[in-house]
Amino acid sequence: MRTRLSLQDKLEKLLGSKNVYYQPPESVTMEYPAIRYSEAKIDIEYGDNLGYSKFKAYDIVVIDKLPDNPVIEKLLDEPYSSFDRHYVSDNMNHDIIRLYY
Repeated sequence: MRTRLSLQDKLEKLLGSKNVYYQPPESVTMEYPAIRYSEAKIDIEYGDNLGYSKFKAYDIVVIDKLPDNPVIEKLLDEPYSSFDRHYVSDNMNHDIIRLYY
């Protein structure tokens, strides 16, 4: 079974650094480029009124000064991933990808 810590390792490898943060509090100063991610939802599949499988979804935010960080494409190559949106805040590009892991 996949765990959040295995996702953490995967994101660090894709980014090529340890600048990967899981639900960081306001007191944490992030270094860029970075990935910030959080649990978005859990889908449960039912059969005979019983839950038999669970799928966790994470919202992954790639934050960089560059508008086209290569990590975005790598994440979109992962199964069960989709691009949500792009926005700019504080002169940093934010790309949000939903990943079921």
